[in-house]
Amino acid sequence: MEHKGKNKFHKFNSLSELHRVLGLPKPLHPMVSVVNNMDNEYESYKMATSFVLDFYKISYFANPSGQFKYGQNLHDFDEGGMFFISPGQVISNYEDDGDHSGLTLFIHPDFLLGYTLARKIKEYGFFSYSTDELLHLSDPEKQTVVSLFKIIEAELKLPIDGLSQDVIISQIELLLTYSNRFYKRQFITRKSINNNLLQKIEEILENHFSDTIALDKRIPTVQSLAEQLNISPSYLSDMLRSLTGQSTLQHIQNKLIEKGKEKLMNTELTISEIAYGLGFEHSQSFSRLFKTKTNLSPLEFRTSFN
Repeated sequence: MEHKGKNKFHKFNSLSELHRVLGLPKPLHPMVSVVNNMDNEYESYKMATSFVLDFYKISYFANPSGQFKYGQNLHDFDEGGMFFISPGQVISNYEDDGDHSGLTLFIHPDFLLGYTLARKIKEYGFFSYSTDELLHLSDPEKQTVVSLFKIIEAELKLPIDGLSQDVIISQIELLLTYSNRFYKRQFITRKSINNNLLQKIEEILENHFSDTIALDKRIPTVQSLAEQLNISPSYLSDMLRSLTGQSTLQHIQNKLIEKGKEKLMNTELTISEIAYGLGFEHSQSFSRLFKTKTNLSPLEFRTSFN
């Protein structure tokens, strides 16, 4: 058992141990496993304690219900979809008699060693999304996802040969590529919701930089902005990048430059005073960012308006 403060959680280092605890048959491969529970065959495929996995977990729930805890938040599922968990994340399942039918793919990171996917899988932001940011699938998308799970499952049942790992990894990569496409579609189809988020981002940044009273003003971070919006940093950046082509950090930097320009044009504050007023610890940092974004130093920009 692992302990973290008052919280206790169990860490699973192997797929064999996880299968045994869940009351599942032994995995067909020591580093890759597909749990097919489309017919709710495995009633014990739920746990009432927090746990940590040493492997990636990709889950598709056909008609989930009940509650699932991720981080500090408890969420209700009322429609099907997918969610993704990376090694080391603390997760918990809670009591209920709901529908847990679906498919789950477990992948030990060592299985990917020597393949480009070992690096690429870390670039998919959805492994850091919260469960209430899960991927909602249309019926055709569900068919695609289920077919890929079943191809991997079928391959695991075959005798291992020299190409088995190549085939499985290519299917995992295809599943992740489709998931990435479906998330981008989700950002677009939920445009009205996301437009409200864009408006809130603008309001938060505008209020932050308009507050001339705060003495401990700091530059907003991606984390702090996400917390105020009640979404995960990864989801926020991916959503913004999908809608505007810019990350959260770029939005923050653009607001800094916008406010810097206003003060350079409309006040007689020194460059250092403007930099400190915006939250920079060093005026040189402000000057470097300004030059990068505008191709002019703050002084050159001010001079061009006089």
